[in-house]
Amino acid sequence: MLDQRIQQHFIDSADLHYQVAEALAKPVDAAVQAVLACVTGGGKVLTAGMGASSAMAQYLALLLVGGFERSRPGLAAMALASDGLMASAWPDGRALALQVRALGQTGDVLVLISADGEEGALVEAVQAAHEREMTVLALTGQNGGGLGRQLRETDVHVCVPHDRVARIREVQHLVLHCLCDAIDTQLLGEQEPV
Repeated sequence: MLDQRIQQHFIDSADLHYQVAEALAKPVDAAVQAVLACVTGGGKVLTAGMGASSAMAQYLALLLVGGFERSRPGLAAMALASDGLMASAWPDGRALALQVRALGQTGDVLVLISADGEEGALVEAVQAAHEREMTVLALTGQNGGGLGRQLRETDVHVCVPHDRVARIREVQHLVLHCLCDAIDTQLLGEQEPV
């Protein structure tokens, strides 16, 4: 009985991936170029998100430091704390912005991940990044929310135009893989097929 429901999840996910592939290719390419300019210029990538998006931010930092599918020197990246002790010290949501101000420098990139872009803490982090003359890469869903509205022309917005959070996160996960694969391809060249 659940077989059809489970199959429908696969179909819906594949359908959305197909629908957004062309539209997201250019902003993902822009994101690759921003991260490459940062890390090859001696900068670092700070990643952050709230809730489940925090786990995705940690995953991206792990891939940048440890490599995606090939061995390469680690890239300077770290995930900011959005929960736990750091966040509990500033319950008003300032923890991310404070970390950006403390760790971010001109030329660094701040990657923010959100399903809807409505978290106030992420909006404050964008403002802090702009104060530090950092580029912001926002990976959002729906219409980008308040986070999307804070972005400057020099920032990059990869927005998954869908309302269902599960589908948004599935596409965002693939975007992270595309980002890391493209970075590795730019740094290491094309990989020979196995």
